[in-house]
Amino acid sequence: MTNGINTRELILQILLEIEEEGKHSHIAIRNALSKYQFLPRQERAFITRVCEGTLEYRILIDYIIDSYSKVSVDKMKPVIREILRSAVYQIRFMDSVPDSAVCNEAVKLAQRKGFYSLKPFVNGVLRTIAREWKNLKLPSREENRVRYLSVRYSMPETLVNRWLEDYGEEKTEKILTDFLTEKPITVRCRTHKYPQSLVDQGVEVKPAPYLPYAYEISNYNHILALDAFIQGKIQVQDVSSMLVAEIADPQKGDYVIDMCAAPGGKSLHIADKMGDYGTVDARDISQYKVDMIEENIHRTDCINVQAHVMDATVFDVDSELKADVVLADVPCSGYGVIGKKPEIKYRVTAQKQEEIVILQRTILDNAAEYVKPGGVLVFSTCTIAKEENEENMLWFMNNHPFKLESIDPYLPEELHSETTALGYLQLLPGVHKTDGFFIAKFRRK
Repeated sequence: MTNGINTRELILQILLEIEEEGKHSHIAIRNALSKYQFLPRQERAFITRVCEGTLEYRILIDYIIDSYSKVSVDKMKPVIREILRSAVYQIRFMDSVPDSAVCNEAVKLAQRKGFYSLKPFVNGVLRTIAREWKNLKLPSREENRVRYLSVRYSMPETLVNRWLEDYGEEKTEKILTDFLTEKPITVRCRTHKYPQSLVDQGVEVKPAPYLPYAYEISNYNHILALDAFIQGKIQVQDVSSMLVAEIADPQKGDYVIDMCAAPGGKSLHIADKMGDYGTVDARDISQYKVDMIEENIHRTDCINVQAHVMDATVFDVDSELKADVVLADVPCSGYGVIGKKPEIKYRVTAQKQEEIVILQRTILDNAAEYVKPGGVLVFSTCTIAKEENEENMLWFMNNHPFKLESIDPYLPEELHSETTALGYLQLLPGVHKTDGFFIAKFRRK
């Protein structure tokens, strides 16, 4: 506890916001830490780790709780459920906290939240788990491979089934393993060489794979406190996202439309590649999202990016046949970034999947009309769902006067494949050293 703030109570509040209110994990955590900026670095790290870990391992945690509790997890009151989940995460995955302390804090928290009568239940379940969890066996891989992989890697069975079918067992297990692997933040350095101020501020900097200006940074408290970030010399961006600008290959003086641009990473990268020439028209659906883009424009002092509120699903007649390059980084299921946003995997439904494909096609229909004859359309997503990627790519070519164009000239040799020679790339977590991401390059006939 610091300055009257109970760390575990704050963790409970964040988990309830994600589970009960449907908030995105990275936003709920960021908002809480921004509100309590005075918290020491160690406590901030503890809050982040317990929240993220409890979410990432929820299916395994629930399997453990259900193995030792007379009341199943799905029948528990939300507050008690999240208290138990976060406590089991600490018992199972955090050696730095003694099990007895975890149990005591959970019981105190249950009482503080008005569940005095459930103190013996919380205490009994957690102390039994602390004693017994190492003897607990996972479901048999031989008897039910999908159930085993689901519990072992905390991934819903629907997604495990889908990826086994699409990618086979070996790649699927690599994907599942990667989602649970902690990774450093990746940044794009605008001058290619990382700024010395990062090292001066004690940040650990390592080259990231595939691109010479991409670096992984770790060992810092808050990105907003780094001089290199404040001065606009670095941009937080995954390498997979950086590849979009490479593949788009904008030329000086081009007019580029980025249809779903927030927070602006790709727009700024395109602008940097054009120097101070040309224009990037960075659009998104709400003022909130456009404000995020403008914040990045001002921070990086980028003079050739303009941000506008515009709904990508509504045709803009003024843009017809105007753009040299159009980026359609469309809304998607987000399966490729489950490692960063674990709540995505628990919100999957067949209906949502169908709706997202229709939404993407609506945006691609409009995108096609904005590209000049001979111009380029880059279609990308941060998912590994085939109906959103390859199937939509084929649908697009069947319905519009565009052809795929090889992206090999823009990629490092280790990413070259049969598909990149044709014009598209599916990056898979654990198979490639990036998020899951899809990029296709079309040229208007």
